Amino acid sequence: MNRKLGYLLLVMIACSGAFAAVNPGTISGEVRNSSGVPQMGAAVEIAVAAASQGLVLYTDAKGHYRASGLLPGTYTVKVSAPSFLPAIREKVGLQSGASLVINVTLNTLFEAIQMVPRRSARAEDQDDWRWTLRSMANRPILRLADDGPLVVVRNSDEPRDGVLKAKVAFIAGSDGQAFSSPEMGTQFQYEQSIFGNNTIGFGGTLGYDAGTPAMFNASYSHQMSNGSKPEFTFTAKRFASPELVARHAALQAMAAAVTDSNSIGRLDLNYGSELQAVQFVGHATAFRPFGAAAFHLGENDVLEYRFSSSIPNMRRAKGFDSAPADLSESGPRVTMMNGDALIERARHQELSYSHRYGNNSMQVGVYTEHVRNAALMGVGNDIDGSPDILPDVYSGTFLVPGGQYSTSGVRAVYQRKLFGDTTATLDYSYGGVLTAPASSLTLDDVRSTLKTEKRNSVAAKLQGTIPVTKTRVLASYRWTQGSALTPVDMFNASPGQTDPYMNIFVRQPLPRRFIPVKVEALVDVRNLLAQGYRPVMSADGTAVYLVQVARSVRGGLSFTF
Repeated sequence: MNRKLGYLLLVMIACSGAFAAVNPGTISGEVRNSSGVPQMGAAVEIAVAAASQGLVLYTDAKGHYRASGLLPGTYTVKVSAPSFLPAIREKVGLQSGASLVINVTLNTLFEAIQMVPRRSARAEDQDDWRWTLRSMANRPILRLADDGPLVVVRNSDEPRDGVLKAKVAFIAGSDGQAFSSPEMGTQFQYEQSIFGNNTIGFGGTLGYDAGTPAMFNASYSHQMSNGSKPEFTFTAKRFASPELVARHAALQAMAAAVTDSNSIGRLDLNYGSELQAVQFVGHATAFRPFGAAAFHLGENDVLEYRFSSSIPNMRRAKGFDSAPADLSESGPRVTMMNGDALIERARHQELSYSHRYGNNSMQVGVYTEHVRNAALMGVGNDIDGSPDILPDVYSGTFLVPGGQYSTSGVRAVYQRKLFGDTTATLDYSYGGVLTAPASSLTLDDVRSTLKTEKRNSVAAKLQGTIPVTKTRVLASYRWTQGSALTPVDMFNASPGQTDPYMNIFVRQPLPRRFIPVKVEALVDVRNLLAQGYRPVMSADGTAVYLVQVARSVRGGLSFTF
């Protein structure tokens, strides 16, 4: 009996010492997609392996999550986000006082198809790869959480060779003056993983007629063990419209870009640079660095500094297949001055604060920007007599030099999640724009009469998916006080970023009963009401117009393999 009591006493002493030595641990990490883009609003569930449900928390604007105060033991980590397949990280051992970093890579159906058994066609339709609306290359801080299916969590040492994605789109578009004179082209995109954590990609745009614009890009990225994903991209473009051929020239542009991201505690870094070279009646080069540093003040508060040297667009929000192969939206933006090619150069800095509460998010910020060799857009095909006009018959537009200007301003954004992944956004911006006098002007007089004036601008945007039809919609309208030849806060990369005036984008999945691949119909309308057109006279007396964005419509079919 005494012997048993002695054993019991030893066990009690050992247990008391163990409890006294127990220190809570922490599990944290980042949630990103296969391209390295942080995913905000992903639900992370951390549970004891034997439990059916555990602690649930959501990633912040940079895809970061952190669960503290966890007792030592074995846990299961689940992540939930829209448009990705289910996955679980099991047998995560947490020791006393330890801090584990579990970085999560989300994968689509096409990336995970070799990792899971083949399912019925109905199940595949339910979990198929869907486009998600995003903002610019520099991921915005302000973004609402979305509810949806589970995501795939992949260990960095899991093999990924052979996983591929492929897309082909057939797009027709109108010119910048009306909904007519369509130009057709084929766009393609291919991406495949090789050697574990490496990914290569190819893409481009091809026209059907001789002399139509062509574009090709290639990329290589490597997934690091710390969650960062450095990437190198090379892009080549060629424009040879009849007007350019008449000048015995073709505009050829090449760009090489390097991007990377990293996290140091609560500080997230996103940085890179791009080297652009243009050949057109001479040579011109431009170096475009960019970077962002976001400091997480808490679970729902972020302070960010961002520097950029190029103007963002809505291409990532709509998808690669909505991008036109012309000079209306493609970079670099080039103008002519005394027969020489000039590349638009810019420098933008901003400081913003973002806060999230429930289904609501807000952002306020201040910014400064300086633009040299500003490229102003005009509409009109019959342009003749001026050496400082760069025409583009594919879009029915042209570019003229606008000199340089500097300005500063403020921005306020409010976003609310309505249902599913549907959000409503309001954006207010105040800053300087280029304006021209109300009196009659000729194109040759524009540059000498331009001045910078302050303007107010308000935008409303609705984006999301219609539940029954699965239609993706992005509708927006931006109003600007008075006349303006350039947008207010045109470097805006927040969720409030919209194109000027009324714009509608629709992506409609089509039934797959007789087609083995995913097919989507696309419609992209810009400046539906043809607002903001400023009449001027060309050198030959023809009336043309300067405008922030030309009215246009594009549509077609996109195939995902």
